[in-house]
Amino acid sequence: MTILHKYILFQSLIVTAFAIGFLLRKRHANPERLSSRLVMANLVLIEPPIALWSIWGLALGADLIVLPAAGVALVLAGFAFGVPLARLLGLSGRRRATFLISASLANHGFTMGGIVCYLLMGERGLGLSFIFVSYFSFYLYAVVFPYAEFHTGASRPLGERLRELVFNARNMPLYAACAGMALSAAGIARPAAAVPIDALLMASVAAYYLALGLNFALDDVRVSMGAHVALGALKFALVPLCAIVPLAFLEVDPAVKSVVIVQSFAPAAVYSVVTAVVFRLDARLASGMFVVNTLVYLGAVLPAIFLFGRALLPR
Repeated sequence: MTILHKYILFQSLIVTAFAIGFLLRKRHANPERLSSRLVMANLVLIEPPIALWSIWGLALGADLIVLPAAGVALVLAGFAFGVPLARLLGLSGRRRATFLISASLANHGFTMGGIVCYLLMGERGLGLSFIFVSYFSFYLYAVVFPYAEFHTGASRPLGERLRELVFNARNMPLYAACAGMALSAAGIARPAAAVPIDALLMASVAAYYLALGLNFALDDVRVSMGAHVALGALKFALVPLCAIVPLAFLEVDPAVKSVVIVQSFAPAAVYSVVTAVVFRLDARLASGMFVVNTLVYLGAVLPAIFLFGRALLPR
């Protein structure tokens, strides 16, 4: 299957799964609960074998430390750019916190950034993208959740937060990625088995976007046009510049550079919506920004990456 065919297939899958979820929303008694179960099943059952297999096949080198470091740098850049934009939009309190979290978190997982790396660079790109996104759990629990709690007036003991960070079923893909790196570092060869990576990826992507469709309400999109424009400029212009310019002067593996550049264009993350719901920020604003930002990415940014990828990505 060619890259073009895979691209069309995954785009069609995303749109179809999201549409089915949206249509099922009105017919299901508790769509939010079903959505949560789909996401958890994906994290526990489907993502771990993909992470383990794709990373186990990598040749690990010192260059790879650039990947999680770049991930942290990009989400911090998004937050930093978000501060003056939130002020420009006149946002305050929980709406400001919601915007800044959406500005910071990006869909670097293989439901978006990771799958694009796979489509452009194959299994190696997928494995590198898992290493790139290894920063995410630590950043989420150590930075994003405490920041959200601060704006709700709630707080939890440090010990409870650490237990949630280390012992959490949602982190199964991270545990699998660490296992894959350990096996590679130990020199244990990956078995010569035919693992259906494409099928597993399609199942995972379908489950995620079905879950998102179950949570989506049309009214959320109309919340703030100014926020949509500001977030689009941040995600698709300002943050990518923070990756492209420094990487031009950094001597590392071209594949590592390519993964960082692709990931720098990633749209808002679903966890920005999850955080807003869990900590009672502005869930409608978070949901609306996530959907519009993702649609702009799928309709304009992603096609541009595929059209101009040869000129944009190092080789």
